[in-house]
This record gives sequence, C-alpha cells and structure tokens, in this order.
Amino acid sequence: MKMNGNTILITGGGSGIGRALAEAFHALGNQVIITGRRQSALAEVTAANPGMQAMALDMTDAEGIKAFAAEIVKTYPSLNAVLNNAGIMVMEEIGAGGDYLEISETTIATNLLGPIRLGAALLPHLRTGKDAAMLNVSSGLAFVPMAMTPTYSATKAAIHSYTMGLRHQLKDTGTQVIEIVPPYVQTELMGAHQASDPNAMPLADFISEVMQILTDQPDVTEVVVERCKPLRYAAENGNLDAMFNGINAIRH
Repeated sequence: MKMNGNTILITGGGSGIGRALAEAFHALGNQVIITGRRQSALAEVTAANPGMQAMALDMTDAEGIKAFAAEIVKTYPSLNAVLNNAGIMVMEEIGAGGDYLEISETTIATNLLGPIRLGAALLPHLRTGKDAAMLNVSSGLAFVPMAMTPTYSATKAAIHSYTMGLRHQLKDTGTQVIEIVPPYVQTELMGAHQASDPNAMPLADFISEVMQILTDQPDVTEVVVERCKPLRYAAENGNLDAMFNGINAIRH
C-alpha cells in the first residue's frame, strides 16, 4: 500500500484503533476523512488534527451508506483508500432472553453488513483510480473465538473470509485488499476498563507496529502484529483447542 498522498476514508474514526490509525495516516501526509455516529467525537478528533475531515455515518443504515458513498465520491473524487474499522463488541448471554437477539443483529449489521455495503458502494469508484486499497479490520478472535462474545467473533471470522474472497476477485485489478488483525488492545471497545487493562496491548504500540508493517511490506495481505500471531496461527500450529480453552477459562 502507498503510505502517503492517499485520500483515505476511515470508519469508526472517532475513537480507539480507528482514531489512532487516522492520526497515523494523517501525520504521513494523507487526506484523511473519518466517520462515526457521534458528531462530538468526530469534532474532537478533527480539532486535534487540522486538515483532517469528518462525515457522519451510521454503519447499520443501509440506505444511509448508499447516500454517504455518493456524497463522499462527489466531495472527494480523489478517494482511493477505504479502511473499514467501525465495530461494536458486546457480551451476550445466549438463550437468556432479554436483548440478546437485538445485540446479535446490531453486531452483524455494524461489523459485517456495514463493511460489505460500504465496499459495494465504493469499489466501483476505487477501481477507476490508481493505488487503490481496501483495508478491513478483523480480530484475533476471528481465529480463536471468545465464547462470551459469540456474534462479535463470528462477524470477525466472516470479515476474514470475505476479505480473502474480495482479494481473490480483485487480484487482477489495481485495488489492493488488506486485512488488519488486532489482538486485545487498550481501547474502550468493551468499556473504559479495557483502556488500562495490563493484559491488553498498548494502543500506541499496536499502531506503531501496524504502520511499520504496511511501510516495510507494501504488498502485504494480512497485517498481524507479533502479539496476535498465537491467535492467528493457532490452528496451523495445532494449538486451537488450547488457545480456545485459555481464552474462555473465565467463562464456562
């Protein structure tokens, strides 16, 4: 992937990994446009990063995504990269009633349907330009699922599979397809406590390693930081059952 001179759209750019990646790409001289549902969060990020732009987007809104895609292509015709990062991760108690099904459906709409819909809307434009890239953020839990977040893990496994298929279909075009596979990172994805959890990878360290991989390996297909490799390659290394049991030891 070309690391500067891009016009790059980053979903979920108001906080966490999305914001940190947006700031990293912005610092390299890219035109960055971030999206999110909370205007206040987007405004905070753009105020701290002069020149960065923001547009509101609800990744669960199918018609809204179509309208957004038309508007962003019109406003930023040089758009050549999309980073699908927006996602939610909520604990679910399967079969316990309550709002379990609502959580599951919202997670699927946000984490899986959102990137698919946005890709469908923007790929025709990306394919007309040079140095195009589609980056999808999955998770180490795509490869070793967490039982207390079954739908989140399932959506990330689906993103991995979808990204592989997309990459194959676009292999003879100028559009590069890259998967970024985070481990457990210090963000507020599952609440404020996660941002300071010593068991999680510091966000700055994760971003630094991701950007270094993208810089050093311009043709990379999967960005897997060292800390995530035990999860990503658990099946290949014959450790899947042990890793699954270890991750889920606190929940039976």
